[in-house]
Amino acid sequence: MGKKELVGVVVSTYMKTAVVKVERIAHHPLYLKQVRTFTKYYAHDENNQAKVGDVVRIRQTRPLSRLKRWRIVEILGGGE
Repeated sequence: MGKKELVGVVVSTYMKTAVVKVERIAHHPLYLKQVRTFTKYYAHDENNQAKVGDVVRIRQTRPLSRLKRWRIVEILGGGE
């Protein structure tokens, strides 16, 4: 089975870590509307290249710490 890949926006950065917010659209069963939900993922950023507002692609990886299970693969768009 291949690794999952997601695209999201960097909302915060720390040393070698970026918090990436990923939007998902779900269909509400009762109200029959589309609902936007957001999930935050802690992703490993080896060279501290990601900036707040960047659009990045992240890939699932082995556990790197207590919270990090994702790694930044590439930066797709610019931020600030």
